[in-house]
Formats: sequence, C-alpha cells, structure tokens
Amino acid sequence: MSKETQRVMNRDFPRVMTLLRKERGLSQKSAAADMGITQALLSHYEKGKRECGLDFLVRAADYYSVSVDYLLGRTSSGSGVTISEQELPESSVSEKYEGSISGMTTFLRKKLITNALEVIFALLMKTKNSELSKTVCSYLISAVYRGYRMVYSAGGGNDENSFAVPSGKVSGMVSAHLSLEDIRAAAAAKSGTEDEKITTARIEQEFPKQSAALFTIITEAEKSLQKLDDINR
Repeated sequence: MSKETQRVMNRDFPRVMTLLRKERGLSQKSAAADMGITQALLSHYEKGKRECGLDFLVRAADYYSVSVDYLLGRTSSGSGVTISEQELPESSVSEKYEGSISGMTTFLRKKLITNALEVIFALLMKTKNSELSKTVCSYLISAVYRGYRMVYSAGGGNDENSFAVPSGKVSGMVSAHLSLEDIRAAAAAKSGTEDEKITTARIEQEFPKQSAALFTIITEAEKSLQKLDDINR
C-alpha cells in the first residue's frame, strides 16, 4: 500500500466508515458481524487506530454499496460515478465562452458551480427554515460580491470608488461577515428542518446529474482545505 493511500486511509477511511454505518442506522456490532469481523476491530477502523487490508476494503465497499474511492475519500459520490463538466446541464442563462483555454475553463467551472447551487437551493427550500435560508443566502451574496470585487480589481484602470467599501478593507470585512453568517447558520440549524435526512444516496437519487457537480466541488474544496491543514501542522 502506497504512503499516499495510507495517509488517506488514516484521515478519510475512518470518517467515511462511521458515516456510512450511522446513515444506515446500524450498530457497530451488527455491521461488524455482517462484514465478518469483530466489533472491536471495526471500532479500531472507525477510530483510525488500525489500517485494514485490501480484502476488507473491497468487502466494506460491497457491504455499503459504495465505491472503494468513496471509502478512501477520493470522491464524494458514493457510487463513484463521475460526470464531465461538459455533460453538466446548462444553466438558465447560457453564455458562449471565448475561444481561449482560460475562457473554456471558466465556462465549465461556471456550469459546475451553477449546478451545485441548484442542489443547495433545492435542499434549502425543503428545510422550511426561514432563518437558515436567510443566512445561507446572505453568505452566498457576500461570496459573490467578493468574487466580483476580485475580477473588478484585476483591471488596473477600474475605479475602486465605484464601491462604498474601500478596496483595502473589503477582504477583511467579507471574511468577518462570512464568519458571522457561519455562527448564525449554526444557531438557525438548532431549530431543525422539516426535510428528511440528507445522505449521499438521497442526493444522487434526487439530483442524478447536478449531484456530480456538488460532489466534485466538495472533493476539490476538501483537498484544498486538507492541504492547508497539512501546511499548518
């Protein structure tokens, strides 16, 4: 087993194994028995105290009906099925990209983000939690605002006086606002939702194409965050 695989096993495998068992409402004892190991050994796997062999990795993937890549945290899609950015559904407003590599990349990334947001908003509406909806929307509005300011500032001749918030303060102010909305979202979440439990299987079933975009973003975001975490260690 490569060092990279071992590192992934130590970090992601325990988390995913625990998540899958709890999503299915299984006890450690019953899951362990079904997979032919002791409860103590499964507990060690879920806590990251032991590394499993390839045979058990495949057995666990079959048992939970997910891909090995999902167990290893290499994809956020349980089925392991991927969809290219070109295959993603078009958004309601479709622009033509300019014939450059950067234009093509931006166009495809836009499709990825747009489709992921459709899943988020669909789930948000089902929660019937007005405070949570307000907070998530406020968070996204600030993120979009910051993105526009980044693009605007890239043009050296653009007048920063077009905005009420000075360019020297915008980054810190947006970061502070996003942190505040994080706190508000956590408080709003305590009120609960009227929606059913969110699982990977449910997302893939309800949003067969858009879910691929969401899971791709989750995977890419977590890779970036984990790299940052590795640097800070």
